[in-house]
Amino acid sequence: MVTGRGARRRRVGNGTDYSAVGGPTGLRHAPSVARRATILTALIAGVVAIAVGGVLANRGNVDGWYANAEKVAWNPPNWVFAPAWTTLYVMIVIVGYWIWRQGFRGVGLVNANRAQLRCYLVQLILNGLWSPVFFAGYPLIGKSAWWLGLGVIVALAIVVIRLILLTRSTSRLTSWLLVPYLAWLLYATSLNLGIIVLN
Repeated sequence: MVTGRGARRRRVGNGTDYSAVGGPTGLRHAPSVARRATILTALIAGVVAIAVGGVLANRGNVDGWYANAEKVAWNPPNWVFAPAWTTLYVMIVIVGYWIWRQGFRGVGLVNANRAQLRCYLVQLILNGLWSPVFFAGYPLIGKSAWWLGLGVIVALAIVVIRLILLTRSTSRLTSWLLVPYLAWLLYATSLNLGIIVLN
């Protein structure tokens, strides 16, 4: 049919009104393949940078002071951390992409999920801070690094909880993907606290 503005529209079986340019009227436009690839690449690069930063911060410290520190009984062997974080980082990339994709409304338009994206960015920053503060910080400032690390990881857990609550309104699958991440953060918080209490 033709509206007063002269734009052609067509209806499909479910009653959704589609414009002649191909998108559902009033709904978000699909981003181009190039834009999707750019966002996904940026997310992967950001998470890889965080992972590399963690590896560099751990170097000489995991096998140094951390190996000699008293730990809680439920502290896992060191080899567990690499596959655990690798799995979580993959999930973090997926979550970030989905949040962006579900909120995309068109080039030049503010993403509908901007509050979720801000929260996502904050958790990335806090995630990237923890290893340098906790591991690399100890040789420099002693036990204060453990307390600072505890503050960082508690703040990170709070931000992830907030992100879970925000994403529930747009995608329950996205919010559920964040649950293992939160569980691991709470577990890691107990390990951080254990180092403080036992040493």
